[in-house]
Amino acid sequence: MKTKFAFVFVLFAMVLAACGSPATPTAEPTSMPEPTAMPEPTTVATEEPASKNIVDIAVEDGRFTTLVAAVQAAGLAETLSGEGPFTVFAPTDDAFAALPEGTLDSLLLPENKQQLTDILLYHVVPGKVMAADVTGLDGKMADTALTGQQIGVKVDMGSVYLNENVKVVITDIEASNGVIHVIDAVLLPPSDETAMEKLDIVDTAINDGRFTTLVTAVQTAELVDTLKGEGPFTVFAPTDDAFAALPEGTLDSLLLPENKQQLTDILLYHVVSGKVMASDVVSLTSAPTVLGKDATVKVEDGKVFLNDTVQVIVTDIETSNGVIHVIDSVLLPPQ
Repeated sequence: MKTKFAFVFVLFAMVLAACGSPATPTAEPTSMPEPTAMPEPTTVATEEPASKNIVDIAVEDGRFTTLVAAVQAAGLAETLSGEGPFTVFAPTDDAFAALPEGTLDSLLLPENKQQLTDILLYHVVPGKVMAADVTGLDGKMADTALTGQQIGVKVDMGSVYLNENVKVVITDIEASNGVIHVIDAVLLPPSDETAMEKLDIVDTAINDGRFTTLVTAVQTAELVDTLKGEGPFTVFAPTDDAFAALPEGTLDSLLLPENKQQLTDILLYHVVSGKVMASDVVSLTSAPTVLGKDATVKVEDGKVFLNDTVQVIVTDIETSNGVIHVIDSVLLPPQ
């Protein structure tokens, strides 16, 4: 401290000397001591984020109320408030809300505490892994705090995905004991993923809630067994709103027994053989349907359209026997 004080004193004396000798041309450069003030803001900047741990930040953020509730229910709050460092891939409230209906309520029950704990630990990577380090793991696996379990890392067009389809949407929220990266879906360890997500196309549509009309049509056309089969299939699934937008009376007519073949043809025109993910769809100019007639594919301003006007609005809902892409209108086969 004495040395630093003496140095500052000398600088101060030099400035005073310069002010007292305006005729001396060498007085101008003495304004350079100004940079000696730089260490002060640096200290302030580093102290600020270090004052709050991962749990504190999640509580105050407002986007992680479900995650915080889950951490508390699992008894992990103290662990994630500890020294660490930890890297937490934090699902938003919307991510938890997207789980199959009833899943979250079930996980928060006392008897399912261990399963909940395992899922949460699967979102934690030991050490402080910043975004720049995460991108360096492209194509590799990262160890998680859940013993023996890893998450896959993929970088695609500048975006980072975990386990293929969970996107990292915000990075590098620094905490005193690590860092938080925000993700748009809940990561499920392989065992839980098998238990929760391995529904076939029909059951996935039934559980989703947006496809009640489609499910009714599939049942009427007696295509349930086909679409519950091994596949794989890609289904472009119109929502209930899409069916409701058909001309008045069209749907009622299609559901009549005498129009079963026409209904079947329309439904098969929404199905493509094989599992065609969104990244594959964008490279197509047409999609060969199970009906034997192609649907055209067009990408415009980053959006995918079938037959020019039918937009793909949600992609890559994976099932045990294929994948569902949601569309905003009913596809009608060409005559």
